[in-house]
Amino acid sequence: MFACTGYAATAADARLAPFSFTRRDVRPDDVQIEILYCGVCHSDLHQARNEWHNTVYPCVPGHEIVGRVVETGGNVTRFRAGDLVGVGCLVDSCRECRNCRDGLEQYCEVGFVGTYNGRDRQDGSITYGGYSSAVVVDQSFVLKVPGNLDPAAVAPLLCAGITTYSPLRHWKVGPGQRVGIVGLGGLGHMGVKFARAFGAEVVLFTTSASKVEDGLRLGAHEVVLSRDADAMAREAGRFDFILDAVAADHDINAYLNLLKRDGTLVQVGAPEEKLPIAAFSLILKRRSFAGSLIGGIPETQEMLDFCGTHGITADIEMIRMDEIEDAYARMLRSDVKYRFVIDMATLQPTAG
Repeated sequence: MFACTGYAATAADARLAPFSFTRRDVRPDDVQIEILYCGVCHSDLHQARNEWHNTVYPCVPGHEIVGRVVETGGNVTRFRAGDLVGVGCLVDSCRECRNCRDGLEQYCEVGFVGTYNGRDRQDGSITYGGYSSAVVVDQSFVLKVPGNLDPAAVAPLLCAGITTYSPLRHWKVGPGQRVGIVGLGGLGHMGVKFARAFGAEVVLFTTSASKVEDGLRLGAHEVVLSRDADAMAREAGRFDFILDAVAADHDINAYLNLLKRDGTLVQVGAPEEKLPIAAFSLILKRRSFAGSLIGGIPETQEMLDFCGTHGITADIEMIRMDEIEDAYARMLRSDVKYRFVIDMATLQPTAG
């Protein structure tokens, strides 16, 4: 075991604060990573405040991790000290079910082990995440980060990036398709970048006129203000695929009606309230409404390699570790373009 420093929530109503704990020594298949940067995901806030009613305290959030390898176990062959690597939302799975064998560990039939607030499959301990100085992860769940990319701006790719990349790839988005991206936040801005890079005609839907210019800058060919009923009516039946990244309550039928025959809308945003779906929004044109989680380890590595080839990273705002509560408050106001990333060099050692 070795001493580690982090920031943790100790209760649902407690502010995140400095926290000292221990990490396991490397097992034969493990990689020990010095964390350089950690992205801030909205799910970090949900977990810290127990909004999903499953948090185990103390909770050290963070699952968008980029760092340097400092030590490897005896069986590790894919990494060596000094490598720039990443860790995303999961650090283990059963590895035996059909989904795991297919490289879809995010759909593990036993349940994947989360990077934080998960339970280690070997010793039963609760996992602690990336708001910390170091992490130890099995090599099978560590990713290689392209050296030509800004490592801080890579961090959000480990969640926001793969969450949007995976459905776009699964539904084979590409040239000749008209693709809608709903919402321009941490997820939506990556959806716009990927859909454009895949060669699709990209239309961003947003409720905010202030985001029109940014949507075009990020790669959208067109931006539609979804509060404009006439503008929405003009788009009816014109889309092959729509990626909905909105996590707030909204009228999903307004977007289903934009699909062509056999078009698909995939939900990646997770609104707290149920989304009522009118049957005729689907059946009149054989439309599909689907959902998607993150990606498995092979696809996440594919995504990182694609980003390296095409120079794609997240738009970020760097913060200090002690600014995390302010970042959470701003995130709730949608006051970030488009992902906060913690510079872990600002994490101060704690005194026991």
